[in-house]
Amino acid sequence: MAPADFRSDESLVLRLSRAYQARMARGGDGKHNREFVGGFRQRGLEVTRLEGFSDAVFGFALTLLVVSLDVPRNFTDLVNTMRGFPAFAVCFLLLALIWNSHYRFCRRFGLDDGLTRFLTCVLLFLVLFYVYPLKFLFNLSLNSLFGAPIPATTRITKDELSSLLVIYGLGFAAVYFALLFLYLHAYRLRDALELSALERLDTRFAIYRIIALVAIGLIAASLARLQWFHQWGGLIYLSIFPILRFTAILHRRQRAPLLAETAAH
Repeated sequence: MAPADFRSDESLVLRLSRAYQARMARGGDGKHNREFVGGFRQRGLEVTRLEGFSDAVFGFALTLLVVSLDVPRNFTDLVNTMRGFPAFAVCFLLLALIWNSHYRFCRRFGLDDGLTRFLTCVLLFLVLFYVYPLKFLFNLSLNSLFGAPIPATTRITKDELSSLLVIYGLGFAAVYFALLFLYLHAYRLRDALELSALERLDTRFAIYRIIALVAIGLIAASLARLQWFHQWGGLIYLSIFPILRFTAILHRRQRAPLLAETAAH
């Protein structure tokens, strides 16, 4: 599809960010003005209001991780606070990974249509909900592991732990469900976005990885309901690392010839 034909179709143009449309208009065929990262054309280089709003919400979510921490009043309080650092670090990392997935989506596709805005708002809503079980679970587990004192009000029974793991698993799956629909939406518009063969492959593998994460969250939530397994249900999340590693190796092998072909052109 030629750029002129693409611009003439208003129903498709509205699906792209204004910045990407401007770059297409300035660049004639556009091939020499589009930036590539790893062979993937970056269609959303300028920060839109949607991305700015998303960054603000992610920043607020990170604030919720520490907002309840009091300023240490003596050295003992400081030591107890520092013992909670591993839990904060893990929570920060998990939220940063979600933010990075959304950041890559915005950069690669530059979509700013109504459905993208709706799905992004759903994602942000789920992230804000996800912060609470995330913080509670890791504060409870890692603080006890590193010897930090656990207030009596935060101690939970086995049944409550099972329910907590179910809530966390469903929240984990829901967040990645929202990301999955964003990527599926972008892949549905692959012709309008003029995705190359390499870009289509990368998008498909991103979808496969997100599906794996959703499945792990749902499986972990299901196992947490089993009385004989609920205490170990969280271990299912360790399977994320070999699964993502395997898909990364398979992805590199399949994209290598396409990347070489793209570089040749």
